[in-house]
Amino acid sequence: MPSNDDPADAGPAQVTSLGLVAVTVDLTNGRVVRVEGVDDAGERHDLTDEERAGLADTAAKATVRRLVERAFEAGIGCALGEEEDDDEDEPPESAEEAELSGALLRSLFDESAAGKLMEPDSLRLAIVGTLIEQAVAPKGASTH
Repeated sequence: MPSNDDPADAGPAQVTSLGLVAVTVDLTNGRVVRVEGVDDAGERHDLTDEERAGLADTAAKATVRRLVERAFEAGIGCALGEEEDDDEDEPPESAEEAELSGALLRSLFDESAAGKLMEPDSLRLAIVGTLIEQAVAPKGASTH
C-alpha cells in the first residue's frame, strides 16, 4: 500500500483533478457496472482509492433519496400550513432534535407511498432515465 506521506499523494488534490467520470450502466436494471476517471486527453482509468473517497463524500451530501426526503418534508410542512423556515431569530435545531425529527420523518416517509418509490431499483431506474433525458435533450431545452 502506498504511503500518504507525500503531499502530492493526498486525497483532496487528486480528487479535485477528477473533473470527468465515465459511468457504465446496465440499462435493464439501472445498476452501475463501472465508474472510471477520464483525463484531459479523454483516456479512462480506474479510480484511485482517493478518487473513490472523494466521490463518496460528494454523494453523501447530495443524493436523490435525500432530495426526495426533503421534498416530502416540505410537502408535510405545506400541508400543515408552515412557511419555509428562513427565520434567523429562531435558534438552530439541536443535534438531538435533528435526530428525532429525522427519525419521525423517515417513519412517516417509509410508511407512505413515497417509501415504495425510494426502493433501490426504483431509484436506479429513475436516475438513469433522468440522465438519459438530459443527454438526449436538444441543447438549451428544459427537461422538466
